[in-house]
Amino acid sequence: MSEPAAAEMVVVIDDDYAMRLSCGKILSKMGFRVEAFEDGTLGLEGVARLKPSLIVVDLKMPGMSGIEVISRVHEIDPQIVIIVITGYATIDTAVEAMKCGAYDFLPKPFSPDELRLIVNRGLERRRLSLESQRLEFERALLKRRFVTFVSHQLRTPLVAVHQYLDVLKHLDNTEAVAAKRQEWIERCLRRTEELQRLISDWLTLAQVEGGTLSKERVKVDLRRIVCNILKSYEEMASQEKVSFEADLPPESCLVAGDRNCLSVVFDNLITNAIKYNRPGGKVTVSGRLEASEVVIEVADTGVGIPEKYRPFLFDEFFRVKDASGKKTEGTGLGLHISKKIVSEMGGSIEVESRLDAGSTFRVRLPAWREEEDAKSEGSQ
Repeated sequence: MSEPAAAEMVVVIDDDYAMRLSCGKILSKMGFRVEAFEDGTLGLEGVARLKPSLIVVDLKMPGMSGIEVISRVHEIDPQIVIIVITGYATIDTAVEAMKCGAYDFLPKPFSPDELRLIVNRGLERRRLSLESQRLEFERALLKRRFVTFVSHQLRTPLVAVHQYLDVLKHLDNTEAVAAKRQEWIERCLRRTEELQRLISDWLTLAQVEGGTLSKERVKVDLRRIVCNILKSYEEMASQEKVSFEADLPPESCLVAGDRNCLSVVFDNLITNAIKYNRPGGKVTVSGRLEASEVVIEVADTGVGIPEKYRPFLFDEFFRVKDASGKKTEGTGLGLHISKKIVSEMGGSIEVESRLDAGSTFRVRLPAWREEEDAKSEGSQ
């Protein structure tokens, strides 16, 4: 059970002076700030002013009853935890109090331990409820931001393609126009490639967030995956005047994971190593078995990552700006997706970087164990 925060406020409402005094002492010793009131009207004024986390209220009081206090408290703040105490405890009164919104019911007389236990339970529930509410708000905010961002990213290349095609439609068939037409068609193709990348990353992220992307756990050879990716990017590297070097062990680098997801991870890392490199630079992919982990490093000799950007590298939509302040092309989702995948597979991803010297991304994944081999054979 977590300890109560010293700053939390508890209000006691009871017409019995001895009960107010007793509850106040117990709750104060627990580390709470406590205010006590002798009737429901004063108690509600105190609740509105003090904004407590929890109230302890007597069910039977002259004037405003405890039941009315409960309903009025939740008009002030529905997250306040209400504990009802009474010397006239019956099943009917307990049910009525719960229906009105009380968290729990404590019949008099009760021991200090009983009060402490019920208060701690009530406040733990409140903390969990507030945390859930906060996460839900953040998710909603993120969803709105995500939709706004993606809508903008989709609209920009679509508008450009539409403008190019609209102009092309009205051009004559002269030799000069033919050259211009070819140039603009190539621009349209590049723009549609941007759209394809964005949609692909968007769908991948949706699958990762939904937990549906990397459920498979089979024996995967990272050595083979990395070598295939390097081969597929030879032409791109050549165009960027970047060379490849593979320093991988001769034996297989076996992990338990999803083959397609792991391909996404190392595809993102190797593509970034090419994009953020410099002409004449090199991308080195190395691997080793370390204790019960397979470690793969993707290093480049590029511009490096300024220290101020490193805490945000794995955030959604984040892209490092170059020295001129211009963002590199891309969706800004690649590293975020990669980190999500690696984490789901029980691994980690970290980065080391020096300005004008390059960056190294290090992926650690649990190595394949023989018992997993037997388990997968048994499930077939």
